[in-house]
Amino acid sequence: MRIFMTGASGFIGSAVVPELIDAGHQVVGLARSDASAAALTAAGAEVVRGTVDDLGVLRDAATVSDGVIHLAFKHDIAFTGDFQGAAEADRRAVDTLGDALAGTDRPFVVASGVGGVTPGRLATERDMPTLDGSPVSLRGATAQAVLELAPRGVRSSVVRLSPTCHGEGDQGFIATLVAIARAKGVSGYIGDGANRWSAVHRVDAARLFRQAVEKAPAGSVLHGVAEEGVAIRDIAEVIGRHLDVPVTSVTPGAAAEHFTWLSAFLGLDTPASNTLTRELLDWRPTQPGLLEDLDKGHYFHTPATAS
Repeated sequence: MRIFMTGASGFIGSAVVPELIDAGHQVVGLARSDASAAALTAAGAEVVRGTVDDLGVLRDAATVSDGVIHLAFKHDIAFTGDFQGAAEADRRAVDTLGDALAGTDRPFVVASGVGGVTPGRLATERDMPTLDGSPVSLRGATAQAVLELAPRGVRSSVVRLSPTCHGEGDQGFIATLVAIARAKGVSGYIGDGANRWSAVHRVDAARLFRQAVEKAPAGSVLHGVAEEGVAIRDIAEVIGRHLDVPVTSVTPGAAAEHFTWLSAFLGLDTPASNTLTRELLDWRPTQPGLLEDLDKGHYFHTPATAS
């Protein structure tokens, strides 16, 4: 298949591209910079220049593709105070791509998240997030819109990713937590730290995206989850050991000051199951778990800057 990808040069996308190419697919990646374009070319992909705001570019690229994988999200503005703006831009991009594919029965795979679907209890692929109009719920509404493309002749599916998709090169939640611990001189968690994040290695996630574009039935919800839940306190303890700093609890009242924007996510309890995904696609995660990956040391080689 000729597959158009947004976010193709990102942390997850850069693992999806070789996964697709090795399986015999042709990849066309959206690139917003010269550096992204060069990385895609080096990986063996074709390049379309533009951003997720260039709706005409998205429409044209989707129209001439055999399928679309949408990974891009404006994290740069989402985590600096404008999550709603990022979510609204994402919805415009998804609507444009979906309209271009309507009536073709071609696959359209969109990344979303398991966070917030069923806080405090194990989320399954059958659970749907509460759409209360809040900025965070806008992503859930976009995922629902993707599923609703199925009756319009689109083989649409949503891959809900774990809060931490880890691996070498990660600059997301775990890298930020490491940076904060390094800057503060303590490795912290909120309250008793018993709340859990599900986790998945980027290589396992990449294989799931490939399997989804190849064979996921229309209207499928898939969970990019390898570990149902890893306690935040356990993550903090590994970080503290590698940085040789104390591991300590941070009260909920002090969390926003200590963890800045990450505090809104660090206190969430978001365990999730992958049972239905494994049954549907025969997806089997094989990469190291989060704590084992942390112990490999690559998160601590180059100091990251806390946001």
